[in-house]
Amino acid sequence: MKTFTATLALLSSASSARLPPSNSPVTDVASNDLRCNVGGATGVAGVCEVPSRQQGLGREADERGCEKPAIGGNHFGPVMLYLSKVADGPTDFFKIGAYGHNSAAADATWGTDILSENCGRFDVTIPPALEAGDYLRRAEAIALHAASQAGGAQFFVTCYSLAEAARRRLASGSGAYSAADPGIQVDIWGGGCSKYTTPGPAVAYV
Repeated sequence: MKTFTATLALLSSASSARLPPSNSPVTDVASNDLRCNVGGATGVAGVCEVPSRQQGLGREADERGCEKPAIGGNHFGPVMLYLSKVADGPTDFFKIGAYGHNSAAADATWGTDILSENCGRFDVTIPPALEAGDYLRRAEAIALHAASQAGGAQFFVTCYSLAEAARRRLASGSGAYSAADPGIQVDIWGGGCSKYTTPGPAVAYV
């Protein structure tokens, strides 16, 4: 089974990525930039063909090796993967994968820890009931180190054009956020994440 690894932020040569102009985060949940980052509304020529059932969420493969954290500087938080049918993503995104916070782990693992431990990879199995066609894929990591107040969460987002060879239909859900969502406004240093839930809809299983 093949695994597709993409790039979460900048400094990638992947032609299917709608790369932002910098690695600065989006912080306004009401901004259109939250959908696909700054400049992400503009499409790209490349399309990534994914014939397999698995894909990954990655980070700056050319810049960061396994010896460096995928997202450093105490930028702890969840990582999530969304899809939207049709190349320009006019419909709602639905979530196909997420890793939030595992408070039971010895080191209280975050999704961003998984990225670093796996050299920038977060592997997600594409739902088997996904309809064939073109999709916009939204890869996201949310840094919560300053999220004890509304507006403190930092969203690192990149969208990719994706062609999937699956054959059946999957119900969609909204990917909209609120600044006060408990998965976005949270004090990760004060014990407020013992029962952390990733923001957005539930992962779509069929």
